[in-house]
This record gives sequence, structure tokens and C-alpha cells, in this order.
Amino acid sequence: MVKETSRREVLKGGAALAGLGALGVPEWAFPALAQGETVVEFTDLPEEIVLERAADRRIIDVRDIDGPITPADKWFTTQHYGHPEIDVNAYRLRVSGLVDSPLDLSMSDLRSMPNRELVFGFECSGNRGPLNGLSSNGRWTGVSLRTVLEQAGVQDGAREFVFFGADHGEEEVEFRGRVSTVDQQYGRSLQRDLALSDEPLLAYDLNGEALSAHQGRPLRLLVPGWYGAPNVKFLSEIHVQEDQYLGKYQARWYRTLKGEMVNGEMKWKETAITKMRLKSYIARVTKVGSRHRVFGVIMHDGTPIQSVEVKVDDGPWQAATLDASMTDQYSWKFFTYDWDGATPGEHTVTSRATDVNGYVQPTAEDLNEVKQTFLEQNNQHPRTLIIA
Repeated sequence: MVKETSRREVLKGGAALAGLGALGVPEWAFPALAQGETVVEFTDLPEEIVLERAADRRIIDVRDIDGPITPADKWFTTQHYGHPEIDVNAYRLRVSGLVDSPLDLSMSDLRSMPNRELVFGFECSGNRGPLNGLSSNGRWTGVSLRTVLEQAGVQDGAREFVFFGADHGEEEVEFRGRVSTVDQQYGRSLQRDLALSDEPLLAYDLNGEALSAHQGRPLRLLVPGWYGAPNVKFLSEIHVQEDQYLGKYQARWYRTLKGEMVNGEMKWKETAITKMRLKSYIARVTKVGSRHRVFGVIMHDGTPIQSVEVKVDDGPWQAATLDASMTDQYSWKFFTYDWDGATPGEHTVTSRATDVNGYVQPTAEDLNEVKQTFLEQNNQHPRTLIIA
């Protein structure tokens, strides 16, 4: 199925939310349109936006964000090997390798273990450009990876924890001129310290409902603060080993070529896709009377945000307002900027975020000096629009 939308009409549902402030509901609880508020259309978008393409890809229209939690049926997804058919009643999670007691766990076994919730928003490492639609935020429920590994008993020699999905497909692997055809299973790995920490979650629910096929039914790995690729869907096996795991999606696909100055000389190296790079993007600009408001989103690895700023055209950076109610460490964050005195004509609007460690979201020019591949594209992205 392909679902297309032309430049969207005014966001739906905003008028119904007007007046909630009088009832004591914070404005930030519903960042939808207020009564009389209209969207100023961006001029940097394609004429048609494909939100869904067959079963393997779905993006969100960020202009339609109307709350902190993305509905499960709107969550972004992208897939390499489709959606495997899994009988949830017959499903088993295998834990094997360097463990004292190999495990074969049903969903009933997993759901009977102590659970916890995690509000976590992430993006695909290839998310970029004006759309930024490969990003979402949700409330996940599951069992801590550490709980399962402690039940299995991890041996001292274990260094690498490999997570295999049930999704697989035929791939050609070339090495020194020889091409081999193999059945490749999707897999990613974590090192010991992280795998045995309190962070990773084996999630079975999203927003209070069992995972859909789009989100990895019946179980997926979540590594808070990391890009989507390591958050393995359709999790079927955890294999514990000593050697480094070098599967296709660990060693060849999800890599970034980066440069680092060493003793005054640029050294280039490939790094694995892991933690998200700090990014802000502008989702929409709206108008009420003669006033304009910029609404945007911050994606990050959990490091607290120090500030977010907005710049109109080539003017100075101005402080934007962070949503103080969004306190979950790994949630995406919202910000607004009141743009007063907007003049008729074409304008660019840009945002940049800074974290508490002093890291500033880079410009595209600065980023391109030290990064040669399109993954982890976290640069500032000017949006263009016309004020009537």
C-alpha cells in the first residue's frame, strides 16, 4: 500500500483542544493547533510525501505531531527483510553461548518477569532532510535484558552479546573477488558492560499494547539513547560469545566514515552506529493573527539539553523555550519560539540545540568536514517558507 499526501491541510484536531488551559491542562500536553491557528506551509517539501510504502517503510509527518507520545499505528518503521510471520503462542526466545543455563523462554515466561516502563524516542540513523519522518517517541514496557541474562548466568569469558532477529534474507557477500550467497539473519551486538547494565530493555508492549508487526512483534531489543538499527526487532535469539560479532548490519552497513585530528593530521576511520547525535529540527510554523510560532523537536542520546535556539534568515540566534514537562531522560523533547514581527516574503528558519556538555549541533558545512557518509546526519537544517 502506498499512502500519499499533498502539502497537508491544516492540522486536524487543534480546535477541539482550544480552552484546555482554562481546565488546568498544560499547553505543552497537547502541542496541536489552537483555535484560529493556521499552518504556514514550508516551501522545501516535495509536492507529494509518501508516508507508507508497502509493508516495509512508514514515516511520520512531523507537521502533525500533536503530543509527546507517537500513536503505535503511526510509529515510523523501516525494514530490511519484511515482517516475518511469528506464532506468538509458539514463540521462544533462546539464550545460548557462554551462559551457565541456556534458556528457551515463551512470551508468558517473559511477561511473568518483573517489568518496567521506558519512554524512549529514537530515529533511524538515515533520518535527514526536511522531512525527518523516520523518528517517533513511545512508552515501552518490557523486561530488563539484565534480568534475563542473570537467569542464564553469564560466564566470565563472555565479551560480546549478539541479538538475532527472526527476519532474514538472501545476501551476496564478496571477499577478494569471491562472491558467496548466504541466508543472512538480521543481527546486532552489545559489549558486556552495556548488556549487563540497567539500560537495555526487551520490550513487548508499545503505548500499553502488544507490539505490532511494524514494531517487531512479539519482542524487540531497545538500547536507550541509540539509533534505531541496534534496536533489533523480532528478537529470536541472544547468543553470548567472546569474539567480536561482524555480521552485515554490524560491520558493513551501519557504519559512518569520520575524521579525527591526531597530532595535527586528519585520520579517517569507520565507526559503528550506536548513540544518537544531538539534533533539533523544526516541525512546523503556525500563525495566529499577526504572530507566528515555531514548533520543533530534539532527538538526543539522553544527555540533558542546555539550550535550544532559533535563527530567522541571517539574524542572531534567539533563545527558544524547552518543554519543561518532558522530563523522561530518553524522550524526544519539544521546543517553541515566538516569532514576532515576521515580514512578508520568503524566509529561512533554523534551530540548533546545545547539551550540558557544551556540544553544539553543527552546521552542514562543519559536519561535512569530518563525516563522509549520510548516516548520523545531525546538522542544522534551515527550513524555508513564505510569509503572506
